[in-house]
Amino acid sequence: MSNNYPNVTRTFSRFAVFGVIGLVALMIISGLMTTTIPSGYAGVKYTVFGGTDLDKTYGEGLKVYPPWAKIIRYDLRVQEQLEALQALSSNGLSIEMDVSIRWRPDASTLPQLHTEYGVDYSRKLVQPELRSAVREIVGQYTPEQLYSSKRTELQESIFARVRDAVSPQYVAVDAVLIRDVTLPTEIKTAIEDKLKEEQEAERYEFTIQKESLEAQRKKIEATGQAEYQRIITESLSPEFLRFKGIEATQELANSPNSKTVIVGSGQDGLPLILGGS
Repeated sequence: MSNNYPNVTRTFSRFAVFGVIGLVALMIISGLMTTTIPSGYAGVKYTVFGGTDLDKTYGEGLKVYPPWAKIIRYDLRVQEQLEALQALSSNGLSIEMDVSIRWRPDASTLPQLHTEYGVDYSRKLVQPELRSAVREIVGQYTPEQLYSSKRTELQESIFARVRDAVSPQYVAVDAVLIRDVTLPTEIKTAIEDKLKEEQEAERYEFTIQKESLEAQRKKIEATGQAEYQRIITESLSPEFLRFKGIEATQELANSPNSKTVIVGSGQDGLPLILGGS
């Protein structure tokens, strides 16, 4: 039985080869066509007699179709394009911007996108909407705002404007990014000088506030020390000092060191201690 196994394998291989050849020959005779849709793509079917198939999007893999039809492939992956644009600011100055947009076609409505815009839909739909949004929204800002504080706000406004205009047209916009903003040289220099002056003013104001706080701290510290001295001075009455002197004398008198204690002979009536070893 083991001797027949190679023969069975060879026989099966021959049948497989003949089958593939026969299938190809049948397709040629019948006029069938094939195409392969790669990963990340989808296809739209168009026939001479029926036009675009609006009810079906063809996924990845080998597709077989009659000669009176064809499969048009679309890239469904995220696509990005950089645009160098010019727009006028609110005061009429020309602003140059590098803006990139990321988008992808909606696979579920791919036949509709094909019938309305075709494979070059980005040129007909995405680019015009981006350019229109940039020119319209940039015109609402001054060069100073575009260069510094309002750049993020500008980017978000352009993205929202393009997204809302394109999404009903079977394309999803994922992001609009402002890569660079170029102002006229004299305007850019004036803005940078103004920013430096504002930073210097803020630094000066900070220094003044810091010194003022330090002066307040020293004043509070001095007031606290004066109050402490006043309280101590008021508490040091003659009677209190005499009492403390007597306590100290008693402690010394009880110590093992030899000494002579004369009671009432010291200054202010305190005991006088003589000698000691």
